Amino acid sequence: MNMDMTSTQSQQAFSSEEMMHLAVEASPNGMVLTNGDGNIVLVNTATEKLFGYQRQELIGQSLNVLIPERFRKHHPRLIKDYYCNPSPRAMGQGRNLYGLHKNGSEIPIEIGLNPIKTHNSQYVLAAIVDISDRRHAEEMMTLAVEASPNGMVMIDAQGKIALVNSMTETLFLYCREDLIGQSIEILVPERFRAAHPHLRKDYLEKPKTRAMGQGRDLYGLRKDGTEFSVEIGLNPIATHNGSFVLASIVDITERKRQEERLRAALKEKDLLLAEIHHRVKNNLQIIDSLLGMQSDQVSDPSAVSILIESQNRVKSMSLIHQTLYQSLDFSSVDMASVTRSLVSHLSQSYALDVSRFELNIQADNIQLPIDISIPLGLIINELCSNAMKHAFQGRDQGVINVSLLRLSSKEVELIVCDDGVGIAEDFDIENTNSLGLQLILLLSEQINGALNLHRRNPTMFVIKFDAPK
Repeated sequence: MNMDMTSTQSQQAFSSEEMMHLAVEASPNGMVLTNGDGNIVLVNTATEKLFGYQRQELIGQSLNVLIPERFRKHHPRLIKDYYCNPSPRAMGQGRNLYGLHKNGSEIPIEIGLNPIKTHNSQYVLAAIVDISDRRHAEEMMTLAVEASPNGMVMIDAQGKIALVNSMTETLFLYCREDLIGQSIEILVPERFRAAHPHLRKDYLEKPKTRAMGQGRDLYGLRKDGTEFSVEIGLNPIATHNGSFVLASIVDITERKRQEERLRAALKEKDLLLAEIHHRVKNNLQIIDSLLGMQSDQVSDPSAVSILIESQNRVKSMSLIHQTLYQSLDFSSVDMASVTRSLVSHLSQSYALDVSRFELNIQADNIQLPIDISIPLGLIINELCSNAMKHAFQGRDQGVINVSLLRLSSKEVELIVCDDGVGIAEDFDIENTNSLGLQLILLLSEQINGALNLHRRNPTMFVIKFDAPK
């Protein structure tokens, strides 16, 4: 009976050992089984490939054969400590581990330790992973970070600094030894620190490559307590050790200074332009006054009419410059305002009885450059003047409609129409002695406008021209 039980136990033990051998051999990682004396009991094919030995060269040898010389002195103590409290865990956490190849070269490795206890002995099974490719990639990244012309700071999920480059030392006046392991808030000005952990948390919840603090002015804090303007780009990096964020930091102090100088120069330019428009307006008003004084001294009705027309043209140009002077934007003119002012002035100039003659103005909010605004203002002046002077001869009422509308993002349309007597069919607008109509044709060409005329019922002038927004 006892012999049968012993035989059964032996078969079970043999079966367990055989299964372990098969599992170790099938592992893609190097597997090394050592006894309590630190001698190698078992290796697999992956270990042979990793270290360059045949397994018969390793079995029975001290584990030191696979350990670089500089680590052998401390290894027996580490083995003893592990056997005192054996548990599955990674070996040398936080340290760089290396194995020794048969040819004398060292291999960066990771090692997982697993205690194995049999009925009469205790062993340790070490799973060994070659991390040469990973280490090479890390070294390449470190070189790239170090070579960057920007400050580069890598932080972990807890906001601790894991890596900096030389430019970071230059920017912040710290040695890297003073920064590694510190909270990133050491580089953040005091007034922003309270909110920074919350912003970090929000970013790590939805990490993506982007600029930090878009739309806000960002500042870094140097070791000496001074602040400087920065731009920061954020890049999430996932590694086997967890998630990190790589921040690229650029000192933009000089750019800020240049922007400030540019703003000052633009302000000075705006003041100069305002003064120019103010003086042009004043000079035109002087001309307007001189023409008015001259018309008061002339008795010939035709001469007075010519002087009044000249006054109105000067007034049209003066209104453009006045609008620009009163505006904060000297690059464009508010033509809706100009159109209403022009028509109102003309109705007063020609003493139009608004109780009998109706004036309708429809104008979109259209901003035009001055090189279009002045010719357009003169066109409006001429068309409205003609309607007020000639359209209602012999009539005691009528309607004048003026519209300035944006048809599209590129095209604007001006229409001046009236329900007056109309224009004779035999009248050739392109061959006329009327200075006003000649001006309309010339100015339309100047703004590259297409002029169309409807002679009566109603009389209508339509000018379409390009004026991109």
